[in-house]
Amino acid sequence: MFFDAMEEIVEKIYSLPDKINLMLLYGGQDENIRFIEEQIGVRLIARGHKIKILGTAKAVQTAINIFDDIVHTFEKHKKISIKDIITSIKITHLNENSVEAKNGYGNGIIVTTPHGYIKAKTGGQSKLVEAIKTNDIVFAVGPAGTGKTYLAVAMAVAALKEQRVKKIILARPAVEAGESLGYLPGDFKDKIDPYLKPLYDALEDMLLREQLRKFIDQEIVEIIPLAFMRGRTLNDAFVILDEAQNSTFMQMKMFLTRLGKSAKAVVTGDVTQIDLADKKNSGLITSIRILSNIGGISIVKLGKNDVVRHQLVREIIDAYDKYSGKETASEEKETLLKKS
Repeated sequence: MFFDAMEEIVEKIYSLPDKINLMLLYGGQDENIRFIEEQIGVRLIARGHKIKILGTAKAVQTAINIFDDIVHTFEKHKKISIKDIITSIKITHLNENSVEAKNGYGNGIIVTTPHGYIKAKTGGQSKLVEAIKTNDIVFAVGPAGTGKTYLAVAMAVAALKEQRVKKIILARPAVEAGESLGYLPGDFKDKIDPYLKPLYDALEDMLLREQLRKFIDQEIVEIIPLAFMRGRTLNDAFVILDEAQNSTFMQMKMFLTRLGKSAKAVVTGDVTQIDLADKKNSGLITSIRILSNIGGISIVKLGKNDVVRHQLVREIIDAYDKYSGKETASEEKETLLKKS
């Protein structure tokens, strides 16, 4: 390993957690360590759970960020592969080269949770995070598993913790997708809660249960059907509309015109999963087309390469598209989004 003689070489020691599997991390004959060296331009000397990092200050910090992400991946999934390491390197580079990094913002971490931390994992997700930071209204469009809602909720929780907003409002259209709402047991709240459960799940990942319950009781966090937004003016709020492909044209207009001062809105949806009786009435598709040229509004398109659920999810999406003969339709939708 050779360094530029004009740059000062620094040395840092990185300590790995005791529970990490060193064999998986280092690879046979330390091949993963050598790969990181080649990609980052540092010298790594691994001794048990301690890694000595030698290089320029910038390269050493990049290596530390990569190891942070690798450790987080291992703690979450209890395994690590060369593919995970390559992903960590790519995401670290994306974060370091982003507008936020150049302006001195953190290391790509969106919010720290009781279970670790949350950060973008793909190029598309990094673009979404940056768009939310720099725009008041963001449309995040993409297939299942791309983290649209999860990242939006993480950004909302971060804004609340940093006191940039006073409340979070999460809304969903209560549109039936094969089930009958009227036949579900219980009162109205019991009937509607299953539709809002994914939003509760995301929040429970990011906040302690007692804290979330307190926020809900104090209406600092509201999780409501879209229809409950009518007539309100939302100031100092981070507002998320999930499953927006199932909102009608008028519902979408109603939602977007609720924003008051110091408010931010994120609209997420998948144009291939419209459950409305009249699919042409989807407020998401129409809004993307008519609002794309307004300053302060950003449209971020996520794709199959941004799927972060089980590795089979991407293949399942492909298989269903092919079976349903939607490849041409997908191209038409892509053309629509590009025009918007």
